Amino acid sequence: MRLPAFAAPVNRLLRANSWALERLAPHAGRVACFDNGPFSVMMAVAANGEVADAAQDAAPDVTVRVTPGLLLRIMARDASAWGEVKVEGDAEFAAAINHVVRNLRWDIEEDLSRVIGDVAAHRLVETGRKLDHWGRQSADNLARSFTEYWTEEQPLIAGRHEVEAFVRDVDVLRDDLARLEKKIERLSSKA
Repeated sequence: MRLPAFAAPVNRLLRANSWALERLAPHAGRVACFDNGPFSVMMAVAANGEVADAAQDAAPDVTVRVTPGLLLRIMARDASAWGEVKVEGDAEFAAAINHVVRNLRWDIEEDLSRVIGDVAAHRLVETGRKLDHWGRQSADNLARSFTEYWTEEQPLIAGRHEVEAFVRDVDVLRDDLARLEKKIERLSSKA
């Protein structure tokens, strides 16, 4: 299913980051398709670097495929997720899109200040940052607690020392087996 009307909010972000317009302008007339499984968005680059909804029958110069799960990881700032994005088409245009998408920043405080005022916008954004930090810290603490529980109290996961000891034991067993095979080979050749 193709989703329309993404050009206006994207252009708002692009205008707030003028470097992005300059980066996209050389690709005027090219079409990008962002495919997210059940949904896709097609945008064409205008001469000034802004984007517009592409014509229904337009052929994409670049197709960017992102699964819904991968999109969530990208939104959660998982840097490794970017390596799993599938891109097909014009490499130069794809590189420009990648640079813009990865470096585009939304000044939410500025946009909120137009609606609710400067002070309220600042406080709301600051509260959001604190909640985000608290959430990340809580998730990190929870992960550490589970890791400690599963390695120390209810060993479901092997600890580093146990894995190292296992690897050493496997190496010793491999060497012993090789020596035994040589002895058997020598004995069978004598017989």
